[in-house]
Amino acid sequence: MIKEFKEFSTNAVLKIGDKELLQAYTTSTLIELYTFIWCRDAEVILEIDGVSTILKKNAIIVLTPNQYIRFIDASDIIVYQFNREFYCIKDHDKEVSCMGILFYGNSSISIIELEIKEQKKLDQLHNVFLDELDTVDTIQAEMLRMLMARFIITTTRLIKQQNNYNTPEIQVDLIRNFNILVETHFREKHTVGFYAEKLFKSSKTLSNNFSKFGKSPLQIIHDRIILEAKRLLIYTNKSAKEIAYEIGFEDASHLSRMFKKHTSISPSEFKKQLKLNPVKGY
Repeated sequence: MIKEFKEFSTNAVLKIGDKELLQAYTTSTLIELYTFIWCRDAEVILEIDGVSTILKKNAIIVLTPNQYIRFIDASDIIVYQFNREFYCIKDHDKEVSCMGILFYGNSSISIIELEIKEQKKLDQLHNVFLDELDTVDTIQAEMLRMLMARFIITTTRLIKQQNNYNTPEIQVDLIRNFNILVETHFREKHTVGFYAEKLFKSSKTLSNNFSKFGKSPLQIIHDRIILEAKRLLIYTNKSAKEIAYEIGFEDASHLSRMFKKHTSISPSEFKKQLKLNPVKGY
């Protein structure tokens, strides 16, 4: 079952469906949409950026448009997908915008665990979504955006509770803004100093703000570079030299050393392993 809303004046798209919606991703495909996958009564098995990922029941995983996804197996799931034109062009509170906590609030993929109370609340919201998708009138688009905002507000509150976001708001904003900047500039800028300057902080102040989160700013930059290198090795036929240049390295050996430090193997060895085991990826 797939239901879709399109607004031709803005190119806005909202899709709501079940596993049929994910089955369109039969090969490794860039999703190009903000995506929520709500696992209900059984586990969901996906490949995300080449990594086999198991989502436990009664949980929601949040994916951004720059991620690759490959559907493997699922039974009872609900999928929400939307593009920037549907939701991101509206003015939203910074926590629940397309640059908010769910999408850029931490260094890993967001997963929200649902208790029975939250499941019932989101079930009710889902039924309203379906009803509105069948109600075609002049205010349908605005109603659907309001419902999506409510869904994002609810899941943002949950992930803040589950991740113990008792950090001062100004510190959370700093980390979120750093992640956004890294996503924007990691192909050209590889030093903490560049991002610290953009945030009007010293490199030391920036590092101190990350001290309780388990990863330093430099680790986050390097992780993003390595992730992109892996994506390009998995999903393209580009050489290691071409990939290095694309990610901002004039000398391919610099990327190769960083890659080996993070993965224990060289880019060429990684590519060989992919050919031997293409499903597992890395």
